[in-house]
Amino acid sequence: MLITRRLEFDAGHRIPDHKSQCRHLHGHRYALEVTLAGKIKNAPGRSDNGMVMDFSEVKTLAKTHVVDVWDHAFLVWREDHAVAEFLATIPNHKTVLMDTVPTAENLARIAFQILDKVYKTTYGDHICLERIRLFETPNCWADALRDQSAA
Repeated sequence: MLITRRLEFDAGHRIPDHKSQCRHLHGHRYALEVTLAGKIKNAPGRSDNGMVMDFSEVKTLAKTHVVDVWDHAFLVWREDHAVAEFLATIPNHKTVLMDTVPTAENLARIAFQILDKVYKTTYGDHICLERIRLFETPNCWADALRDQSAA
């Protein structure tokens, strides 16, 4: 059985080598969908009886480890020195330095890597992260899938 929880956050970024507008500083209202696989619990008397996992737990872990870290931050590729240095001059600015260009594809892959470890550590083999879908806009998204998460 697959279950999915959607969370939203706001963040800024830029794609330095992009040939069009995305090379400029800008922001998005991102949506992150977390899809997990597991067996439906048969546990009469428990609050998660009949569920794979309580959606509030899916939200709490994704929010703590990805959404709260990236929300209202500027996501910067650490090799984009001019932007990183500029943002460092703003007191108390929330900047997240990344090892790769913060495209939708890379953000989905990074979120998958982070959350895969979190769900495995918390739930072992009972829950398996299958997909992270990251919407950069309502019409544009990237999927990081279990079989392709290292790519």
